[in-house]
Amino acid sequence: MILFAVILFAVAVLFGVLAVLIYRGKTELIHDYHRTRVTDKAGYGKAFGKTLAVIAIAMALSGGIALFGEAAMGISMAVLFLGLAVGIAAILRVQKKYNGGVF
Repeated sequence: MILFAVILFAVAVLFGVLAVLIYRGKTELIHDYHRTRVTDKAGYGKAFGKTLAVIAIAMALSGGIALFGEAAMGISMAVLFLGLAVGIAAILRVQKKYNGGVF
């Protein structure tokens, strides 16, 4: 449980750093084919950064809940999967809005 929490916290920090960098305009951190038809780079970076932040927050929350012990692991996993689902859906929405599609 502690190892699970530590891994989630580490990945959450990584995603959080990426979210901040992309939000501030470093859209080149996103693969080229996801940015091919993007004209509003600033809006795209802000929207994409926010979606990554949602995923980072979900991971950190899940890791925090996992520290409460084995009884809380079900809730921890539910928070993780729900957060990932919301984050991925948001990324797909951002991609469709700014790039015209996922690829």
